[in-house]
Amino acid sequence: MRRPRSAALVCLLVVVALGLTACSIGDRRPLTSPIVTEDFSTRVTVTDTGLRLDNQPWWPTGFNAYQLGTDWSINEGCGAEVDLDAYFAKLPAHALTRFNLFSMFVVDKNSGLIDFGPLDAVFDAATRHRQMVLPVLAGGTGQCEDDQFKQRSWYDAGWRTQKSLGGMTFADWVRAAVTRWKDRPTIAGWELVGEPEASVCGAQGCDWQVRECPPGGDEILRSFFDDAGGLLRSLDPNRPIFAGFVGGDQCGLEGSDYLQVAGSERLDVLDFHDYGGNLTDYGPSGSDLPTRIRQASEAGKPIMVNEIGVNAGSCLDPAERARGLRTKIGQQRDAGTAGALLWAFVPDPRTRECTYDIGPSDPAWQVIADTVS
Repeated sequence: MRRPRSAALVCLLVVVALGLTACSIGDRRPLTSPIVTEDFSTRVTVTDTGLRLDNQPWWPTGFNAYQLGTDWSINEGCGAEVDLDAYFAKLPAHALTRFNLFSMFVVDKNSGLIDFGPLDAVFDAATRHRQMVLPVLAGGTGQCEDDQFKQRSWYDAGWRTQKSLGGMTFADWVRAAVTRWKDRPTIAGWELVGEPEASVCGAQGCDWQVRECPPGGDEILRSFFDDAGGLLRSLDPNRPIFAGFVGGDQCGLEGSDYLQVAGSERLDVLDFHDYGGNLTDYGPSGSDLPTRIRQASEAGKPIMVNEIGVNAGSCLDPAERARGLRTKIGQQRDAGTAGALLWAFVPDPRTRECTYDIGPSDPAWQVIADTVS
């Protein structure tokens, strides 16, 4: 990994400290402050059971499109480049796109300097097409970042001290990202970490099969969301913060631990990720979707199924998958969920393999159009 030049770090500190919109070193744009004429931070609000958009009930459906920030001319990328205007233009009104807003995307792979251009382009395209987005500021696995699994120590103190790509700690990145983009009208909310868990790597590595879970994981995660969520809320007080939980039996979230972490005042919308495949397989007993819906009701917060993954391609006809997704989304909505996002849109689906890929012409697009409201 190339170390960033000191000039890039100075630039980052200026951006974070002053809330400026660009850095003349890596961004190739003037160093200017934003001119904000309207407050968009209250477009999305939260009730005990759901979301509202522009003061109207909102049950969003849409896609995870994790690679929107890929720009091979600038960053290392995460998957193929996406035609941003084509993607957002095809979405129905009131859809929601969850995407990776990781610090990796603003590091120039050639110079190591900070360049916000690739992520600016995502917000610009979403704004042109009046589409809502849910930015995820980091991922628990480290994929599409530094490839380092975030262990328990990261949630305890490392998020403030451990530097990643671009010379930034996670706290630095929260300050830089939220300050830069918080005035965009397209942001539905923020997600701090996708799929957090308070595990530690085992002697055999960090794969989920060999990770270990010492006691007290719920306390570690609760403290993280209280503190990191407090930082985010100090920068953008009104927008909802999404939990990003898988919702199964991950360390710190198993069984009743889920409710302990979900009780943080800094979390507004709870999550469940569904990769069960069939219509009734929602995870281990006590950490399944019906349990999480009951716990969300107890916490007085809505719960969204923000990842629904069903394999298709060589193993299932995409049209058949679409029919199953339509049924699954309907059942989940009837059970009390607040929205559903499919995993995952890619511009180059591997149609001859068995994958979660959803391409530009997949029948799942019609499911989104028919279920969003």
